[in-house]
Amino acid sequence: MRIEISIKNQTLTLFDNFGGVKVKYSISTAANGVGSEKNSCKTPLGEHIIRAKIGSAALANTVFVGRRATGETWTPGLMAQFPNRDWILTRILWLSGKEVGSNRLGNVDTMQRYIYIHGTPEITEMGKIGSHGCIRMRNEDIIELFDLVEAGTSVLIYED
Repeated sequence: MRIEISIKNQTLTLFDNFGGVKVKYSISTAANGVGSEKNSCKTPLGEHIIRAKIGSAALANTVFVGRRATGETWTPGLMAQFPNRDWILTRILWLSGKEVGSNRLGNVDTMQRYIYIHGTPEITEMGKIGSHGCIRMRNEDIIELFDLVEAGTSVLIYED
């Protein structure tokens, strides 16, 4: 299986081992556009793999900070209490770049930038840019995708 993420269409497509579309999701990528530089808050392009899967037993809307569940469950009230948080919810698929100098090592390392595919609050609009660099998905979608893929799955992020 492999994942392809289209920045232009704001979609994530999971392909089966024969190249057929298994499932397609609406997503949200970086409000700052594409790029690989540290602290850019941009979504990196190119070939990646899923380095790690985090949160397999977590309930929907479980809040993660530093890849650890905080014990909180996202609600509109919690969001009002912490309006500036970048909400990482439910599941995390941590990405690692495969292209040295483009998205791996040095100042452009996807893994060291903590770029994930992750769940987001239900009020987050999908199909349009808005993240801080990660790929945001609806919670029910990330739960489904998480269960379909393994660590090591290929992920291609492209503009068109």
